[in-house]
Amino acid sequence: MSFELRGVSVRYSPALPRLALSDVTMSIAQGEQVALIGPSGAGKTTLLHTLAFARGIDSGSLRALDAEPWGLSSSGRHALRTRIFLAPQTPPLPPRQRVVTAVLAGRLPQWSLFKAVASLFKPADPQAAYEALARFDLQDKLYARVDRLSGGERQRCSLARLLVSNAQALLVDEPLSALDPALAQQTLDVLQQEAADRKATLICSLHQVELARAHFPRIVGLRGGRVVFDAPREAVSDQMIAALYQQAGREPQVSVGEEPGIGAGRSFASGCF
Repeated sequence: MSFELRGVSVRYSPALPRLALSDVTMSIAQGEQVALIGPSGAGKTTLLHTLAFARGIDSGSLRALDAEPWGLSSSGRHALRTRIFLAPQTPPLPPRQRVVTAVLAGRLPQWSLFKAVASLFKPADPQAAYEALARFDLQDKLYARVDRLSGGERQRCSLARLLVSNAQALLVDEPLSALDPALAQQTLDVLQQEAADRKATLICSLHQVELARAHFPRIVGLRGGRVVFDAPREAVSDQMIAALYQQAGREPQVSVGEEPGIGAGRSFASGCF
């Protein structure tokens, strides 16, 4: 089992009693591919961060990769986190860094401190970075500076990190937000093929509902921090989608990536692991 949540609730912060996640229960098997959908502020980002234990939980229980992360020591939790890759919607890429170095950061959990520092001056495996970028048609950007990339190129550069990692669980937050339809299709194809090839679990939050329904065997609909439905895509009807998004604008919203108090509870800085 990749992930198992039982009655998990997460608050935005002690000063904000509203729950970002409320009584979430679900199990995700190793190798499953799951799409998270729902209106902005539904809890998709918080759920991904919770699964990566970048966010603490206020109640309930979480198992990840057959371990209880919050029952481990700090070093044990860090070791477990190296088996998970969390790709945030806004990639934390240093603007003056070369793309090759940014991509190889996906290898950092596997490297010693000495090798990580040495790779800043002479990239340890530029061929691996080149091949990862090539899958997104970005191989010509290998030695470009990150601040010379477009928004969509930065997003795919961040995802190339995922390809060079050896993570067993891939948690991806809104990977298509800066991409046109053709690039969005290509990007999903690459992510899903990579997950299938390494038998990794892929959990992806998406605003593009039709792409979610077309590509993912399992769809989880979130709203107001609660699971509204969790079903095979064949069972997700247009009526269920309409109800999920109906009148969402009347509820207090917190934009994805701007959830207040993201450091609440037992938490760590978000980013790519």
